[in-house]
Amino acid sequence: MKEKRQIKKASLLGIFGNIFLLIIKAVVGFIFHSQAMIADATNSAGDIFASIMAFIGNKIAGEPADDDHNVGHGKAEYIFSLFIGTAMVLASLIVIITSIKNLLTSSKFEYSYILIAICIITIITKLSLYIYTKVIYKKNKSILIKSLYQDHRNDCMITTGTLISIIFAFFNIYWLDSVVGILISCWIIYSGIKIITESYEVLMDQSIDQESREKIEYIIHNYSKDIDMGSMSSIPIGYKYIIVLTIYVDGNMTTRKAHDITKELQTKIKKQVKRVDRVIIHVNPKD
Repeated sequence: MKEKRQIKKASLLGIFGNIFLLIIKAVVGFIFHSQAMIADATNSAGDIFASIMAFIGNKIAGEPADDDHNVGHGKAEYIFSLFIGTAMVLASLIVIITSIKNLLTSSKFEYSYILIAICIITIITKLSLYIYTKVIYKKNKSILIKSLYQDHRNDCMITTGTLISIIFAFFNIYWLDSVVGILISCWIIYSGIKIITESYEVLMDQSIDQESREKIEYIIHNYSKDIDMGSMSSIPIGYKYIIVLTIYVDGNMTTRKAHDITKELQTKIKKQVKRVDRVIIHVNPKD
């Protein structure tokens, strides 16, 4: 599928881009003892893990339905998103502890224009990845891509904070380096918790969003005045849903006519509501 190939490409770009950034940030961060740059490098390590998880999750989620998984493997996206969110939180906690220690001991780092250059390279790289993945997300709404584009966006903001702390070091204000390291980590934790929460809600079979539900109701109500809508339930299978509907028709209607109505409604709903994968309609006679 086209959307699966797009997610694969975005994941691979994220992996190679973040490996490049991890190497240059880690080397320069340790050479000049910049805690903010080291925190930024740790974030890049988490980004590599996130991109790998997105790649694997997308591969599994793209597997077709089989005897053991009748509705496919779509929820794999959310399982791997849980891994991504958890890794982000754990890595950030370690950086926070280190940054607090350096803040208490008044640790200093060596100012260098190389640090500034690395920040600028990072911002340009991450901004490019953010724009690319955001475009893909708008097309397929995959939570894996959402976690990646949010991560790229966060990195732009995070590295900007790192850049500010390095500039302040030129004026011998070193404590800001550790403070930025802490703020960076807190932001990553916040983003990680949001990913965990969204993934958890889908894995716990959260219903389809209200906007999609209203679209489905509108389609049925405007199809024919002779059809009444009964119950509606939804089953998440990754980003998309299986919709189970009950409609009421004239009890004297032929089986063929009722069948044609359900086929037309299924086609309309799947075409007009992007988050619907398939539609199951139960037909009951009106009282």
